Amino acid sequence: MPMSMTGFGRVETNAEDFSHVWEIRSVNNRFLDVKWRMPQVLRSMEIRFDKILRKNAARGRVDVNLSVDTRSAALLGVSLNTAQAGAMLDQLRALAKEQGVDFQPDMNRLLSASHLWKDDSAEPDPRLAKSLEEGFQKALDDWNASRRVEGGELAKDLKARFARLRELAEAVGQRVPVVLKDKQAATAERLTALVAQAGMSFAEDRLAQEVAVLADRLDVSEELTRLAAHLDRLDEAVSGKGEAGKRLDFLIQEAFREINTCGNKAQDVEMSRLTVDFKVELEKCREQVQNIE
Repeated sequence: MPMSMTGFGRVETNAEDFSHVWEIRSVNNRFLDVKWRMPQVLRSMEIRFDKILRKNAARGRVDVNLSVDTRSAALLGVSLNTAQAGAMLDQLRALAKEQGVDFQPDMNRLLSASHLWKDDSAEPDPRLAKSLEEGFQKALDDWNASRRVEGGELAKDLKARFARLRELAEAVGQRVPVVLKDKQAATAERLTALVAQAGMSFAEDRLAQEVAVLADRLDVSEELTRLAAHLDRLDEAVSGKGEAGKRLDFLIQEAFREINTCGNKAQDVEMSRLTVDFKVELEKCREQVQNIE
């Protein structure tokens, strides 16, 4: 069953001295485009997480967000530059005294002052790092589950549309002999009238030759055979495993080419209506396929 490129996954983890939340959102995109939003101090782990994600996705625009709350800076492998922070607070305290203003520093504001924090190591605490990896994998599982559900709905819709395309292709095939018979009769009648008007004789074998040329020009049997094969491949692709989006998109293009040729050759009102209906349904299939990985 194909996977949709649209999905959402979220996992929240709470421990004694830290908590974190992973969120993964994705929409359709021609290629795999991943955007990461995570604390600066954890950027060293981004490459590791990116490799894991790319094992789970081949296409789509994916936004990954990580928020972390810790009760100890040591867990993140960072420490506060207390000397600089103290000097800044002393300056603010002196300014407040000079201006006659009460000064009560908000120590929480130091958390947002990135220049006051320095990395003590390339990795956070091992317990936090392990918890982040486990949480990320659970978020991926949740994300993939939502994509499978959406993919199942897309596959169901596409199969119904493929069945409708088969009906239209069959109607086109049934219409071809009728068109050929009508065109042959009209051609014979027109040629006979022209010859009679000119007072000339017209050999039967010449008439048969003209009718044969007409039949060859209107013949779409090869196009209909290839079209049937493309519809079979579309059913196989949407029912199979693995990446199906690009294969489906290519097969839809090929089916469009064959039905378009049928319409151009026939030069018949009813055939034109059938081929237009076919192309409209095929375009709806193309729109759905854009969401399949």
